[in-house]
Amino acid sequence: MSRRKKILNFLLRHTEKRRLARETDPEKLRLGFEFSARVLFHPPRDTRFEKGDLGVPVQWIQVGSDVGPGVLLYFHGGGYVFGSPRTHRAMLARLAGLTKMRACLPTYRLAPEHSFPAALDDARTAYHGLLASGVPADQIIMGGDSAGGGLVLSLLADIIARNAPKPAGVFAFSPLTDMTFSGESIRMNAKSDVVLPASRCTEMADLFLQGADATNPFASPLFADFSGAPNVCLYAGDTEILLDDTRRLAARMREQGVGVRENITEDLPHVWPIFQRLLPEADATLIELADWIKQQSPSTA
Repeated sequence: MSRRKKILNFLLRHTEKRRLARETDPEKLRLGFEFSARVLFHPPRDTRFEKGDLGVPVQWIQVGSDVGPGVLLYFHGGGYVFGSPRTHRAMLARLAGLTKMRACLPTYRLAPEHSFPAALDDARTAYHGLLASGVPADQIIMGGDSAGGGLVLSLLADIIARNAPKPAGVFAFSPLTDMTFSGESIRMNAKSDVVLPASRCTEMADLFLQGADATNPFASPLFADFSGAPNVCLYAGDTEILLDDTRRLAARMREQGVGVRENITEDLPHVWPIFQRLLPEADATLIELADWIKQQSPSTA
């Protein structure tokens, strides 16, 4: 374990987890995350950001000039309530640089102002807008983290159900895949998780679902059919309350014949790759993921 990991876990437990446990105002959660991202997360120096539109607003990221045709389509996390392309763009810039791909981060509608399935509708619009712009499906790698990880997996299930062109691969960091919160890790890791307070799970789900069925496979991709899906790469920490969201999803996907790489790490915080440049383990994970992405299709890198 790196010394920085110990320090980061301590700070997150006594700052971020406490803030998420007590703050109930969505706007304050959004402003707090935006401020933290500006202060803590920084992209490579040769990064360019551009606004775009694929039917929904998107932010394009390019690092340097040596860029291939592939695109990373990434959906930010934040419990479907907060977060934005700005909060995650530094991490995606680092991954874009490692893969020599452009990154595209859609702005999707958030709860409680917009309930399920608004986020999925926006994700679908962004994906098909990318296809319509001339980017072939086999040059697209989709990803997301936390709720955005659940969203990208729901989008994958939606693509399969509609028999639409499939992306070259999909990855997710600490994905939220089960809105029923039936995994044992919700209870077993309630104390060990240094970021997410288990006590707020039901409230967050209510803000997002607003009466929709929590077992709907497009809200809880744990229950979706992924038969015929491209390769999937999943990451989670062994102390996270969402650990079983990854473990059970990986097992179900294997039963459906999907090629899954399941990466369970030791004592790392929720969505640790966002701490790139601050945490050695975050940098190592992004390098490892970049290698996996390059293997999915020669045309993506």
